[in-house]
Amino acid sequence: MESVHVVCPHCHGVNRVPVAKLEDDPVCGKCQVKLFSGSAVEVNYKSFQAHVGRSQIPVLIDFWAPWCGPCKMMAPAFAQAAQALEPQVRLVKVNTEVEPSLGNSWHIRSIPTMVLVKNGREVARQSGAMSSDGIIDWVRNHT
Repeated sequence: MESVHVVCPHCHGVNRVPVAKLEDDPVCGKCQVKLFSGSAVEVNYKSFQAHVGRSQIPVLIDFWAPWCGPCKMMAPAFAQAAQALEPQVRLVKVNTEVEPSLGNSWHIRSIPTMVLVKNGREVARQSGAMSSDGIIDWVRNHT
């Protein structure tokens, strides 16, 4: 049975989950919390590295800042997209005010910017606020 690495949104431990069991509410082997909650994960530098570098499911990154009006407008849409896209895609949020080095290393020039990553590699990028349906369609077109 094929399995994938999934990073826990709580303890950021790496779990091997059979693909056929992704929809069955798997729990983390380390902290015993559900691996998917239908919500985006706020990440810092260290947890970002785990999710992007170790996850074998696609990761959608929202680079945002609290002072950004379009970012605030898109936040509910990103949350709705997380409910629709998990467990096939992990959605994470990077506050570029708290983690400016991540924004710099990913060459983020405007926010909000979403970056879709598969197996540690960027596969698509979109700047500007989007609706939840727009986010979901965009992700599905690139996965």
